[in-house]
Amino acid sequence: MSEFTNPSIGVDAGAPSGGFSFDHVHRNALIQQPQPGSGASSSSSATANKSIVPLATKTGTTIVGLVYKNGIVLGADTRSTNDTTVADKNCEKIHYIAPNIYCCGAGTAADTEKTTELIASQMELLRMNTGGGRSRIVTACTLLKRMLFKYQGYVSAALVLGGCDVDGPHLYQIYPHGSTGKLPFTTMGSGSLAAIAVFEAGYRDDLEEEEAVRLVQRAILAGVFNDLGSGSNVDTCVIRTDGSMKMGRNDITPNEVKPLRDAIRRSDVLNIREGTTAVLKSTFTKSKGMGVTLADVTVTSMET
Repeated sequence: MSEFTNPSIGVDAGAPSGGFSFDHVHRNALIQQPQPGSGASSSSSATANKSIVPLATKTGTTIVGLVYKNGIVLGADTRSTNDTTVADKNCEKIHYIAPNIYCCGAGTAADTEKTTELIASQMELLRMNTGGGRSRIVTACTLLKRMLFKYQGYVSAALVLGGCDVDGPHLYQIYPHGSTGKLPFTTMGSGSLAAIAVFEAGYRDDLEEEEAVRLVQRAILAGVFNDLGSGSNVDTCVIRTDGSMKMGRNDITPNEVKPLRDAIRRSDVLNIREGTTAVLKSTFTKSKGMGVTLADVTVTSMET
């Protein structure tokens, strides 16, 4: 029972237990009240009345993955944002885990980058200790979920893990708190709703590779054009059951601006031609040979 449940605020502390509990109604009301500003003037009332309720944060990404007949296809957009500012127009969100396993990351860029680097290192050490065979996807999934669960969601890494091993193609979604799910197709990030709509309309169990890649590209484009946190280009990664893989960096560049800029004809008046500014005098002074050479450097042995 919360500290706010007491007779002084109109709640009977001796009320019988059972049924619905409304203990936290008063707590939530107090949390939502504006916190008093510390010496804030009336002009800064916006700061003084700021609520202490934590705001939800957007991941600002569209990442997807699907299982097709002979492997896995992963996809991601390339926009990196800092709140409402586009920090990077062409970042990489498909990370290496093992030669047969790759992982798309959404959330805090540093968290996704270093989390996948750490697990990739652990997978490499495991291969060295177990004969150097192909890594299993469930092993990478277990390492990732254990690490994320240990940090209780404070490592903001929402992942789509895919690859092929001796048991065939596997696709997992991993949430920042450590919960996972094995699915035939999945999407994550702020553009996931637009992308999942494309998947649910076009996915089949027996997709060919070319069809699967096109479907992933369409799903990422849906996120790019319907989510402000996603944008720029489309990256894809195909991992096949025969052990081969293909990384499609910037497979589609729907926002290429070079043709538009080349089509603009600017006035020649703005171009300053050579000779516009008169040269009144020009002189050249030859070096007097007073520069430092290697002969002037004294070399002394280092104490060891």
